[in-house]
Amino acid sequence: MSAENTKRAAAVYFTLLKDKVIDEYSEHFQTYFEPEVRQTVLLLADQSGTFIIESPKRIQLVVQPTGSVFATNFTHMKEKHKQIETKRHFHLISIVIMSFLASIDRNQAAKIRSQREGISYYTLERQVNDLITNWESILKHKPDFGEEERIDMKEVVSTWKYMEVETEDYGAKKANRRTRIGLIASAMRLLETERLVVILDRDDIPKVIPKQELFERIEYLYHDYDRYELLKQLITTEEDQHAEDSSN
Repeated sequence: MSAENTKRAAAVYFTLLKDKVIDEYSEHFQTYFEPEVRQTVLLLADQSGTFIIESPKRIQLVVQPTGSVFATNFTHMKEKHKQIETKRHFHLISIVIMSFLASIDRNQAAKIRSQREGISYYTLERQVNDLITNWESILKHKPDFGEEERIDMKEVVSTWKYMEVETEDYGAKKANRRTRIGLIASAMRLLETERLVVILDRDDIPKVIPKQELFERIEYLYHDYDRYELLKQLITTEEDQHAEDSSN
């Protein structure tokens, strides 16, 4: 490969490191698909523990969960995202995010509706509360529930159950990450930081709108992970599954 093409490939890769996404309007988009440039970018990604998601209108850079020079452990994530105080909160935030993903990753109708209307924090709070209430009921009859999925269900249920519930006056409490809505706001900010969602009406009744980048990540990345499908199945209720079946 020529030095010029190596330079161009490096420009593409480091732009992806900085911006996470390159869309069709970027000068780097067409450059990436030149065979020699693409080969070098993929090599750079592989050597650094990242990989590329290609779709018709954009490319994304994603960090591999293990073996990446850019991977972050809990301590580093806590330093970067101050809203994550403890591992208990980290686990609960993960459940909130997974519940959000499961609600939009059902069928085409759910995708269109979420992009058009968004999902309010209060709707997401009710979804998570219904989920955890169901888990609490299962734990009463099956104390080892969650062990196979490597989720500390008792801790998740306990942490959520004793968090403060907001009924009104969101604006005065939105900064309090120890409340349920505050925790949901923290979870959605993580997705916003990755430029995967847009958050609207922050000071009134906030809602989150998934971007196309998130749906592409679900389609081209998450669906290939058994762990994602396992958690999605765990979180999706029978009612959701029946709704999905009837819409297909």
